Amino acid sequence: MAHQRRDQDVCDDEEVGFPQRTSASVTALPDGLVAFVKRDCPTCVLVEPVLAVLAASGRLTAVFTQDDPGFPALDVTYDDTDLAVSYHADVEVVPTLMAVDGGVEQRRVMGWSREQWAALTGMADLAADIGITDYQPGCGSLTVDPDRVDALEARFGDGFVSRRVEIATTEDEIEAMYDRGWSDGLPLVPPTPERVRRMLEGTNRAARDIVAVVPPNLVEVSVEKVAINAVMAGCRPDYLPVVLAALEAACTDTFNLHGVLATTMPVGPVLFVNGPIRQAIGMNSGGNVLGQGNRANSTIGRAVQLVVRNVGGGRPGEVDRAAHGSPAKVGLCFAEDEEGSPWASFAADLGYGPEQSTVTVFPGEAPHLLVDQLTRDPDALAHSMAMVLVANGHPKLALGSDAILVIGPDHANRFRNARWSKQQLIDRILDHTQRPAADLLRGVGGVAEGMPSDTSGSVPKFRRDGGLIVLHAGGGAGLFSAVITGWSNGPRGSQYTTREILP
Repeated sequence: MAHQRRDQDVCDDEEVGFPQRTSASVTALPDGLVAFVKRDCPTCVLVEPVLAVLAASGRLTAVFTQDDPGFPALDVTYDDTDLAVSYHADVEVVPTLMAVDGGVEQRRVMGWSREQWAALTGMADLAADIGITDYQPGCGSLTVDPDRVDALEARFGDGFVSRRVEIATTEDEIEAMYDRGWSDGLPLVPPTPERVRRMLEGTNRAARDIVAVVPPNLVEVSVEKVAINAVMAGCRPDYLPVVLAALEAACTDTFNLHGVLATTMPVGPVLFVNGPIRQAIGMNSGGNVLGQGNRANSTIGRAVQLVVRNVGGGRPGEVDRAAHGSPAKVGLCFAEDEEGSPWASFAADLGYGPEQSTVTVFPGEAPHLLVDQLTRDPDALAHSMAMVLVANGHPKLALGSDAILVIGPDHANRFRNARWSKQQLIDRILDHTQRPAADLLRGVGGVAEGMPSDTSGSVPKFRRDGGLIVLHAGGGAGLFSAVITGWSNGPRGSQYTTREILP
């Protein structure tokens, strides 16, 4: 995330005796000379007598001490052990001496230099009679201590704990993100603090809540980190709950995201959404449903993939070993057309109510066409669809993977008119894919690929307990449907997973 400097002025508090003065009561930098020190800094100890001289002259109006409220022992010393003033003054080195006018810093000197301090204070003979060296570099401020940076930013900054990445003013932000390896190959939206803050408004969850542990590197990802990648993907804030739920589903042992990444097959997390959130965020479930043109469809899946890449480390050529890959690996997300469907929605089949929204993550590849423009009889159309589905992966392989059949409205009307239930359609498709195992064994028909030699009887293409998902979506003109082929199912593969989408 790009760094955004936050300047907050601090000033003297009411006249109360030291050591009761604390930075918490300070609201603006006092005019005059202001110093920042810590006892655990040899240079700060070195300049202690110089600070005493400046305080006695009345020019030094405040010394903020970062680690010891009793150092230095001056009437103008303030306790800044909570580092609030140092943080807001953007102090990076101690000692730092500032000249302040009208509550605004005019100039600063970091470290000790007799010449520079004399010029800043206007005291040409400053420290001439004090036996100290003319120059000594300072130490790092506690505000830049790596063990404190995140906590300070969370407490006093804009609430973010993610590492800032400085982009030079002469550097192109889009190219800089490419150069740093954050992109999936497409341009990214720069995740500025303002954009990330707006993104976080899309959820009720706290920014630092842990959403999931992301494979392959098994890194915890917070809501904030997800929001950053959602910004880069081009999401709107109201898409964020879908992205969060999808990641929760994908980062489970059931889905086995590590396996989905590591396989040489061209699969990735394919998302489909049910429930009222589809319309609330303007998802497409009609024409070109599996293509481009809709912001929600195009960016939600991409955000999930960017989290996997940038947080989990799942990059192509590394853990991601796909031989060919597919456009689905950029991010494929769509909505089911529940209103136009002749059947209950997928979520309803799982027992979710109409007021609930869900996202299902399926280990799938890019869609391919199923065309039949002539068949009118529902059983014949089921048979026609089965012929296409048999070729999934390979015609001689069965039961090893699942599939999604996205039925277009014109095809769905054939079954609506015949009053077929969804389960009736699935059963008939599987019946039509049932084939003798003897025809599928390895080597049969001169084709080495096939089922193991211990396969017997007859087998359908997909398991009957959920191996074929039927969804209704697509344009209202065209006797077409689409098939999304899955990866290996079972304990060694991936099981599609559903999560409720919560605010």
